[in-house]
Amino acid sequence: MPQQRILRQTFVLTLVAALALLISGCGKDKFAENDAQSKAPMGKVTIVGQQFTEAQVMTALYGLLLRDAGYQTTVKNFSTRDVYLPVLEKGQVQVSADYLSSFTEALNRKANGPDAQPVSSPDTEATLEVLKSLATPRGVTPLEPAEAANANAYAVTAKYAETHRLRTLSDLAALGQPIALAANSDCSTRQDCAKGLKEVYGIEISKIEPLGFGSAETKRALTDGQVELAQVSSTDGTLDAAGIVVLEDDKQLQNAENLVPIVNSAWIKDNPKAADALNKLSEELTTGDLARMNAKVDAERLKPDDVARQFLKDKGLL
Repeated sequence: MPQQRILRQTFVLTLVAALALLISGCGKDKFAENDAQSKAPMGKVTIVGQQFTEAQVMTALYGLLLRDAGYQTTVKNFSTRDVYLPVLEKGQVQVSADYLSSFTEALNRKANGPDAQPVSSPDTEATLEVLKSLATPRGVTPLEPAEAANANAYAVTAKYAETHRLRTLSDLAALGQPIALAANSDCSTRQDCAKGLKEVYGIEISKIEPLGFGSAETKRALTDGQVELAQVSSTDGTLDAAGIVVLEDDKQLQNAENLVPIVNSAWIKDNPKAADALNKLSEELTTGDLARMNAKVDAERLKPDDVARQFLKDKGLL
């Protein structure tokens, strides 16, 4: 019996010690959480975007601004909008870095089916009003769009532009020559690509090389002389160094793709300070700014966070 009593006492003491350690650990975690909250009086916010350079720069900009405004920020980048849109609507994440017409059409398809007629346009203000009407029932709100926009753009080499005195897509059409185009694989059927170039500008596309939207292969085909025209991004920061110039879309073939913060409606109602911080960035950010930041990441191999922080400091926003 004494031996059994000793074993029982040992078991109890061991159990008590284990529970004490567990409670101590939980207490430490709770303290750490409270300490983090004390450094972030405005609470926690998660910022989301997609997984490419520009989206990483934008989510970094948003994250730094909101952290400076007193929030504890987390940034996540996903492969597609479809991944984060449901949790943005539910308020499980609070802010996304998005594009005006693309986000509008994403909500349009959700509301009206995958074959819904497009509702966005080249008019920024008109598209914003459409977006607001689609966003309200889904519990999300667009803030102020920036002047900065990432749209399809069409480019030629600087030498070709100089030789033919080209500044706009209308100038290219006026040459009256068949044009070979390097572009995305679906270009032939898209109104914002070959169809629109023909119908809106009267440009005769002789062939389409399906080398991708703004890809290295597309730009190489242009600079090597395999094609006269290339489909690129309006915020591609590598074009200047490659001797490539974008022709102005003077007849507004492309829809408005301004950068716009999309926020959870319930959250932003309680956090007007966040809206103020993000809207101040939209007032400053231009397409040229975005292209230069993209170039620093893609060409100079700088980190998106470092590029974003320097930009905000230069603009007096941080």
